[in-house]
Amino acid sequence: MRNFISILVLALLPAAATAAERPDWAFPSPPPNPPVVFAPDDGMPKHVPGSTRAYTQKEIDAPMAAPDWFPNEHPPMPKVVVNGNGSTVRACISCHLSTGHGHPENSRLPGSTASYLARQLAEFKSGARKGGEAMIGFSKNMTDDEVRDATNYFAALPVLRWTRVVETSTVPKTYFRGNRRMPHPDGGTEPIGNRVIEVPEDSVRVMLRDPKSGFVSYAPPGSVAKGQLLVATGGNGKTVPCTICHGPTLKGIADVPGIANQSPMNIARQLYLFQTGERAGAWAPLMKQVVEKLNAEDIVNISAYVASLEP
Repeated sequence: MRNFISILVLALLPAAATAAERPDWAFPSPPPNPPVVFAPDDGMPKHVPGSTRAYTQKEIDAPMAAPDWFPNEHPPMPKVVVNGNGSTVRACISCHLSTGHGHPENSRLPGSTASYLARQLAEFKSGARKGGEAMIGFSKNMTDDEVRDATNYFAALPVLRWTRVVETSTVPKTYFRGNRRMPHPDGGTEPIGNRVIEVPEDSVRVMLRDPKSGFVSYAPPGSVAKGQLLVATGGNGKTVPCTICHGPTLKGIADVPGIANQSPMNIARQLYLFQTGERAGAWAPLMKQVVEKLNAEDIVNISAYVASLEP
């Protein structure tokens, strides 16, 4: 496997890449004007379906003591996963949830090996991988033991279906609440354009960090079929078939991560960051020829198709 990767790195080293087109839909945008007004926290205990536990919203949002709604449905959590380090590293599950699948603003962790996850932390720490300011800070403050414990925990978890893709020309109006795209409380719809709009299936449960409440990804009509062509064949030289490295079902091979059913927002961000060189590191050359000719529509189509697959 190591020899194969080395040969492929050399084969895929590109000439100078063309200017990348930023998929703005995949990145947080400024809050709406006028701003969305929320009712003040009532301080009452909150519940999610199927759990016997209760937390206040303040407890749910606590960075060093994340809620664990279903403690009997996962292996014992290392301290850094559930409590962070108490000061400079927040609890991993406060973003990635107890299942490791997180929300579109962060990455799904199951489906990757512990060594792959550890490498990403090392590349955040070294500055080779950008595009995740919070992770850069956390990685610099994690001990070797914490890295080992966290990556082993998340790599051992099963991969679950976490988003469903629906092709449509009209989508709900949305806004960003912090880093998270949400349906606008005033309702309404708008044309989808050249975007994938990923929103919670249940906005209330997502704000409660419910690890059983996933997402729906609205994609332009025909985008899944177009993405399948690019992913499977390379689109007559437009890109490189993803199956070469990620496997025939895109569920990963050895340390090459599984990407099937990943968040399309996350997929699009990573493709763009590979294009610009902001995501670098030991294996980044493998992705350069894959991404260098992709335009904004290609990124939409690939993201929609990959997200539509069974995990």
